[in-house]
Amino acid sequence: MENKKRFLLAAILLVLAVFLLPSCGRDSRVVLNVYNWGDYIDESVIDLFEKKYNIRGNYDTFSTNEDMYVKIKSGGAQYDVLFPSDYTIERMIKEDMLQKLDFNNIPNYKYIEERFKNLAYDPRNEYSVPYMWGTVGILYNKTMVDEAVTSWRILWDPKYSKQILMLDSQRDSIGVALKMLGYDMNTRKLEELEAAKEALIQQKPLVLAYVGDDVKDKMIAGEAALAVVWSGDAIYMKRENPDLEYALPKEGSNLWVDAMVVPKTSKHKAEAEKFINFMCDPEIAFKNADYIGYSSPHGEVVKMLDPDLVNDPAAYPKEEDLVNYDIFKDLADYLKVYDRIWTEVKAH
Repeated sequence: MENKKRFLLAAILLVLAVFLLPSCGRDSRVVLNVYNWGDYIDESVIDLFEKKYNIRGNYDTFSTNEDMYVKIKSGGAQYDVLFPSDYTIERMIKEDMLQKLDFNNIPNYKYIEERFKNLAYDPRNEYSVPYMWGTVGILYNKTMVDEAVTSWRILWDPKYSKQILMLDSQRDSIGVALKMLGYDMNTRKLEELEAAKEALIQQKPLVLAYVGDDVKDKMIAGEAALAVVWSGDAIYMKRENPDLEYALPKEGSNLWVDAMVVPKTSKHKAEAEKFINFMCDPEIAFKNADYIGYSSPHGEVVKMLDPDLVNDPAAYPKEEDLVNYDIFKDLADYLKVYDRIWTEVKAH
């Protein structure tokens, strides 16, 4: 009887070993926590990274730069790679929230086009690697707009009353009004901001709605004639509805860059740099650009894309068309003024 008990115990331990040892092996891998915008990656890329480096990827998403910033600043989460926009990167550098990158570990950085280096938010290329870029412009329905769309002023034309969609975003919508008036999108001049406020209040009766991601469904369905949109969304909407076209206003607009960074709180910097380098591999960068439709700063990717896309000004505008385009700067110490302006516009 005693031998039977020992045999049974040995059998149980053997079964436990078979089932538990593999899971222990999985748990022993480094977990790399990645925090990105929603629907902003070909998710098969995470699996490919895991298989190549035997590192487990944990992927979360955020909706706005501000949400991401607050989560990191509060210390409420541990992430290793973030994908903030230009002005947020500038703010995080100022507040000592990011680690300097070791570019010896990111040799694929060589593929990033020179015009996306040494930009104002990271002037010495120490903290970030560009991921995607684009513009803010006007998407219009060609069956509802029969004139050339060349200026922001069309969004103030009474004949398009209740056919205009504006972004429910203070930096973007105030920026549109500032550019329409001939001012810089990063202005700190109160008189210019007050003029932009008055312009937006004057425009408000013409606006059908202030929108976010729902702009895509509305424009595809033909619910409005004109909308302020990000270029990547414009590419998607044009694919879904061939009556839609995208215009770059002559007064200029916002040129934005989203980039990959490593927060100071990361405990896996070397693995984070491997991930950033992997994302800059030409085949991987192409998969991401092809999937999400936004513009890539990666020189090899541009060569691999469909020529029709590369020649589309919504996706890859020529440099001469971007002369008056501003990259948003960090206005953290002046945001209360922008907050007040936007609150007064929305409350009017």
